[in-house]
Amino acid sequence: QVQLVESGGGLVQAGGSLRLSCAGSGRTVSRYAMGWFRQAPGKEREFVATVTWSGSYTYIADSVKGRFTISRDNTKNTVSLQMNNLKPEDTAVYYCAATGAAPSVLQNPAVYDYWGQGTEVTVSS
Repeated sequence: QVQLVESGGGLVQAGGSLRLSCAGSGRTVSRYAMGWFRQAPGKEREFVATVTWSGSYTYIADSVKGRFTISRDNTKNTVSLQMNNLKPEDTAVYYCAATGAAPSVLQNPAVYDYWGQGTEVTVSS
C-alpha cells in the first residue's frame, strides 16, 4: 500500500535550520498533492505547507511564511520542508501527507488520505 516516511528531525538551537524530507512509495508523491503538518503535545494538528502534484501551486502557513519552504522532486518521489530561523514555538512532531483533493482545500488535514509516521523537531531557546 501507499507509504510515506519522514526524516530529518532533531534538536536544534533557536535561529538554526533543519531540512525535513518525505519519501513516498509507488506513485503516491507523483500523483497527489503533498502537505506538511505539525502537532505539539496537547494541541491539534496544524497546517504548515502544501504543494500540488505538478508543483505549480504552493502555500505556506502565515505562522511560518518567510522561514519555511516546501518543494518536491517527482523523479525521486520526495517532498522536502526547509525550515530556517527556527523558533521554540516550532517544536512539534512534523508529518507529511498525501491527497487527491483540489488546491482550494489543501490546508484542511481532513482531506488527506495518507500520512507518514512523523519526525520530531525540538527547538531550544
